[in-house]
Amino acid sequence: MPKTIPSLPGIGPSSLPFSPVVEANGFVFLAGQVGDTPERRGQRVDGDIRAEVRAMLANVQRLLEATGLTTRDVVKCTVYMTDMDEFATMNEVYREVFSTDMPTRATVGVARLAADFRCEIEVLAVR
Repeated sequence: MPKTIPSLPGIGPSSLPFSPVVEANGFVFLAGQVGDTPERRGQRVDGDIRAEVRAMLANVQRLLEATGLTTRDVVKCTVYMTDMDEFATMNEVYREVFSTDMPTRATVGVARLAADFRCEIEVLAVR
């Protein structure tokens, strides 16, 4: 099955040079999602790391729903964090969304993320 870029009802196109979602061979790849909102794209939500992780995971859920999937279809996540001291807090919020049938995950400490976000997640789901 060739690579496809699905139409995403209710999801605006990215102004950056990448696709938010690509599907190939039954796998659905979500580009890195950060803690912004549809109304304030590219701007970190106000609040602490909890607010940012909640917004980040809401963006994941929004993209999955637009492709007809849910978090139960996620098989792999990679989380990037600029402050690993916030790892436990990120996990608390992460468990609110991924509480059962959890996907595999890697968490990587990085020096900096775009637009000074504190965390970012990329997701691989299977149809």
